[in-house]
Amino acid sequence: MADLDFERVIAIANEGGALAMRDWELGRKAAGTWEKSPGQIVSEADLAVDRFLRSELEKLSPDIGWLSEETHVDQSGAGDELTWVVDPIDGTKDFVSGKTGWCVSVALVHGDDPVFGVLVAPAMTETWVAKAGSHSEVNGRTLSASQRRQYDGCRVPVEVLPPDLNLTAVPKPNSIALRMAMVADDRADVVASTRWGHEWDIAAAHVIAVEAGASVTNALGEKLVYNGTHGKALGVLCCSKNLFEQAVERIGKQFTGNGASH
Repeated sequence: MADLDFERVIAIANEGGALAMRDWELGRKAAGTWEKSPGQIVSEADLAVDRFLRSELEKLSPDIGWLSEETHVDQSGAGDELTWVVDPIDGTKDFVSGKTGWCVSVALVHGDDPVFGVLVAPAMTETWVAKAGSHSEVNGRTLSASQRRQYDGCRVPVEVLPPDLNLTAVPKPNSIALRMAMVADDRADVVASTRWGHEWDIAAAHVIAVEAGASVTNALGEKLVYNGTHGKALGVLCCSKNLFEQAVERIGKQFTGNGASH
């Protein structure tokens, strides 16, 4: 892993972002889209970016396994000691509707832990990069996560906020990865989902948030384990370390195993 050219990985992710951006700018966002399952949208751009990333990353290091949203069925090397965990376009709903809250997400997982992550959000002109034990940054600027201590009034990326929750709404990108990145950059204090989700949605953002000083666990406050062949994750909680116990307590009261996100 030490020999891996991480600068090239970042460049590949940016090239993937540029590929998606061409469709987004040309107004082909809604063309060639369909539901792969109820409520789960996929586009031709998702598949094109997936093919590009896989081809280029396998050239870079052919021995690293592959697990992505669009090609997880073949499980090519998922579960290997080193595996790429990729979402070619996280936040497809924003992508196809012409909104900016989508990104290309690329993570490298060692064992069951993400150790490198890059998020490319070209419509927002932001590139987020982190390496475990080293650094976390956006557009070259070092990140420092939220340090908020009081749960009441904390900032949450959400479209509609029930008044009884006593929280503060901030703009919500459709991409869960970008919402986690907001905590890493002190733009939000808590991001949580109690829905069963997928590790490719959150793996890169996990490294970015943790290296910036945030807490990242599953919805129950337990360690997230990556690089499983099923690609499943029991929700996510990303928050200020000072809010972690309060957040676990509050979210635990709402947890049903098939809940919502905020």
